[in-house]
Amino acid sequence: MLRRSLLSLIVPAAILLGAVPASAENRLALVIGQSAYKSVPALPNPANDARAVSQMLTDAGFAVTAASDLSQDEMRARLSDFAGQVAAKGADTVALVFYAGHGLQIDGENYLVPVDVDPKREADIPIQAVRLNDLLNTLTSVPSRMRIVLLDACRNNPFPELSKTAGHGLAIVDAKVGAPGTFVSFSTSPGAEAEDGSGANSPYTTALLASAKEPGIPIEDTFKRVRLAVNKATDGRQTPWDSSSLTDDFRFIAGAAASPAATPPAAPKRTVDQWKRELQGKPIEAANELMVVDGTDESYEAFAAIFAGTPRGMQARDWLDRHRRMMAWNNAVLANTAAAYRGFLAQYPDTDLTATTRKMIERLRYRPDPAPAVALSVPATNVALAAPTCPCNAAPPQQPLQQRANVPVKKRADPDPPRRAGKRPPRVVVEDDVVVVRRPPPAVVYEPAGPPIGIGIGIGIGGGGGYRGNYGGGYRRGGY
Repeated sequence: MLRRSLLSLIVPAAILLGAVPASAENRLALVIGQSAYKSVPALPNPANDARAVSQMLTDAGFAVTAASDLSQDEMRARLSDFAGQVAAKGADTVALVFYAGHGLQIDGENYLVPVDVDPKREADIPIQAVRLNDLLNTLTSVPSRMRIVLLDACRNNPFPELSKTAGHGLAIVDAKVGAPGTFVSFSTSPGAEAEDGSGANSPYTTALLASAKEPGIPIEDTFKRVRLAVNKATDGRQTPWDSSSLTDDFRFIAGAAASPAATPPAAPKRTVDQWKRELQGKPIEAANELMVVDGTDESYEAFAAIFAGTPRGMQARDWLDRHRRMMAWNNAVLANTAAAYRGFLAQYPDTDLTATTRKMIERLRYRPDPAPAVALSVPATNVALAAPTCPCNAAPPQQPLQQRANVPVKKRADPDPPRRAGKRPPRVVVEDDVVVVRRPPPAVVYEPAGPPIGIGIGIGIGGGGGYRGNYGGGYRRGGY
């Protein structure tokens, strides 16, 4: 009887222990909700979203710092303080930032909008708002095990003058180009706008609260569930998007993890034809669920072809076209040359990014495209002087000896004649059996300086990931 009583106590206790937060590592979270905007109408839900997410993260073992309705200076100070907390906890820390509020993209960069902004033109946003790259680089500037950034920030652009020229939604952030150990989730896909919601929370936060509370679910699967739940709740109008460079496992709530032998290997990426065979014959809603959970171009291409002409099929086609356009835009922003922007404009001549693209071409019109370096991999015994740097200094072409009548050929005693006065030819240096041509440096072209990089409070920005383009570190390309 006593043994049975002990078992009756042990079994429920084991079940409870399986549902506690997975808190072997340090967990810190910064939660920001921006509702009370001063120059535009207030957003009802971000403050509610921040409170609900703070409680969920506390239950998941995070030490939460919550803040709401922050000005630009306050937001930067909170980010700096949070980075200091992460640094103090050590390299085994999971650092999470949740942001709810307005977000927008200007010239291919994403910005989080403080409540005190009052922009009159696009150029005011980099001065008055906070770059998403500054947040990301602040997190990577201190040692940590994992960085998770959740952005319910893709609501409509609230500034009428900016919305005429700025692109819709947010630009792509590719976590894979930065430091490993980063997970970024957006409440909707790149270039699209999210809904604030008619209930107490936004559709994205509502789905996050439900999915993150399920024990034992890896973070990637958690956000697949978020993606599907938001897509259903908005009748296909909104589909979250994420990018990951995680190398370790993370679960909001611990649970019975599957054994390695029971975990199936990752399935290879399917082709469009394979997806067509998978979706063919399925009810449209069942096929839509498979496509949304997968989230690849191939699944959307197959779904749009099979269900062409239906509302769901047209939504899939719109998603696919927008995603490809945003990928091309991201590539142009990363290259940041007039030629790259002209290529984007030729491919997509009439979009919400057309005005920005033309502006970037004009801004870069006098900046030469970077020329690739030339290295001559020839044996050192075959070293020869390089060609003159300018055609005006080049010697006239010489006729072959057999065509020079009555001209005696003289042997030069000194193979290295003295240099003439005036412009020197390029130097040829042999380094490890590789010929390196040292040419005079080109003329320096000065461009207008952009806004200072980094938040400049406490911890410097740009010291971590080496991110480029929309995820910058050491960052900005020639522009402002």
